[in-house]
Amino acid sequence: MNQDDIERIARTALKDLGADLSKLSVQPVDGRPGQWWIEVRGAGKPMMIACGKGSTPQWVREQICEKYLAQN
Repeated sequence: MNQDDIERIARTALKDLGADLSKLSVQPVDGRPGQWWIEVRGAGKPMMIACGKGSTPQWVREQICEKYLAQN
């Protein structure tokens, strides 16, 4: 998956949860090609999820949903 794919998956998951999409950021992990940090800022501490090779779209979505619901 590339950065656009991950951002699309994250935006869809957050939209389904009713979250503020403006607080989403997907950034590459320094020195690790093909790995990404997904950051969602909310009322609490920022939610960070690392993904990369081997991460499926479903896994990324599940991680976002689980962590978001645990914080809200």
